[in-house]
Amino acid sequence: MKNGKKITRIILFLMGAALFHPAVPADAQESSSKPLGTLPSGPTAALRDALMAACSQSQNDFSHFLTARNNESFSRLAPAARVALMKRFVLLNEPGKPSVEVNPSGRPTVRCQTPDGAAEIQIGGADTQDNLAFLPVELRDATDTTGNNVQRVRMGLVREDGGWKLLSVGLLLLDLPALEVEWDTAEITANESSAIDGLRKIAEALESYRRTYSRFPDSLASLGPPLHGAATGEAADLVDSDLAAGMKNGYAFRYVILGGSSSGAPAKFELAATPTTYGRTGRLSFFRDSAGGLHAADRQGVLATERDPRAQ
Repeated sequence: MKNGKKITRIILFLMGAALFHPAVPADAQESSSKPLGTLPSGPTAALRDALMAACSQSQNDFSHFLTARNNESFSRLAPAARVALMKRFVLLNEPGKPSVEVNPSGRPTVRCQTPDGAAEIQIGGADTQDNLAFLPVELRDATDTTGNNVQRVRMGLVREDGGWKLLSVGLLLLDLPALEVEWDTAEITANESSAIDGLRKIAEALESYRRTYSRFPDSLASLGPPLHGAATGEAADLVDSDLAAGMKNGYAFRYVILGGSSSGAPAKFELAATPTTYGRTGRLSFFRDSAGGLHAADRQGVLATERDPRAQ
């Protein structure tokens, strides 16, 4: 669901940056009589390979088909944001195994097979003029034999440094620098909410662990799932593996035990969550005090304390 919202934000943002390209004369259409293998530097081959990279969610391969301006922004995006962008091109959530079939006229169809299903993306002939190319694309679920749910779009590419790079989807300009600020804001908001939820889950897991084993664990790792067999004191299966590793959704989690008093008062604990990359994965640092109070402040990426304001 979270990734689906991100993809929606991409579409809504890009709709505000329509790219109006000139009409292309019919005689500029890329010849469809040539086998795909003879067009290694053509727009058809570039779009084919970009879609295959998006299918496998290969960030390095996909970046080769971005303009220099977009690639610079792409490199700064959080990994999850890069994956969400690639999903936009194949409309599949899980990474897949790409393959290509070429019809008798030389037009390629990229198939993206995932554990949850498959998509087929047929690329039509390219209309080219100078350094621009526009290709019709049909995307469908591989099980759709009637064509009732085919999505049609015109993909734009631009020639840059001797290669063809992604430029637009339909009339929507692929403008990552403009998207970057909005995406960071949305990502930060989601990550900060996730950090608060993570602190709550860890605190509940620690109390559950103490009820079961009459003590607090030495580290968060003991709260995670076991590799094999039933839960134990070393792997109590109380939180997911990310929280047990102390790192989730752009935040790092810290756990400290406070010793019991000489009068017999039980031990307590404190928790903290800080952004792994300040300003990109989060701005607020969080602190859960020994009484269960939550504090939050913009500490420029360092630990919050109980002296910081209480979080709402």
